[in-house]
Amino acid sequence: MDLRKIKKLIDLLEESNLNEIEIREGEESVRLSRGGSFVAAPVATAPVVHSAPAASANMPMQSPVQAATGGSPKAGPELPEGHVVRAPMVGTFYASPAPDKPPFVTVGATVKAGDTLGIIEAMKMFNPIEAEVSGTVLAIQCESGQPVEFDQPMFVIG
Repeated sequence: MDLRKIKKLIDLLEESNLNEIEIREGEESVRLSRGGSFVAAPVATAPVVHSAPAASANMPMQSPVQAATGGSPKAGPELPEGHVVRAPMVGTFYASPAPDKPPFVTVGATVKAGDTLGIIEAMKMFNPIEAEVSGTVLAIQCESGQPVEFDQPMFVIG
């Protein structure tokens, strides 16, 4: 199922009185649920997607799939040594304030604590991602226009 369709379903859920939506297309299935707790249940055809309130960026959190399987957060490519700035929410990452503008930062750029590194669009709100420490940007782990997951490494500052 296309990510754009899932985003439209999320918008539909937010605008309605519904607490849950489940859509099936062929073998694919997506269930969106508004509200509190996650319930891990085996799904034979596709992963379950939940819409829940954003958690604190300081709290480690596993996705429902990781919790159900006992897995750890995604082991992606090795990150350089330094302070890792992680996504505080799920959304779409943008490296620049507008498509025709230069990116906020590039690899090798010097930043101060509080400088904007990028933005995440979530539910039609643009949320700045700020540097938590001063230093040099050693790595950018996400591409502009691509979705990011909660707690996903985005930048490494050394």
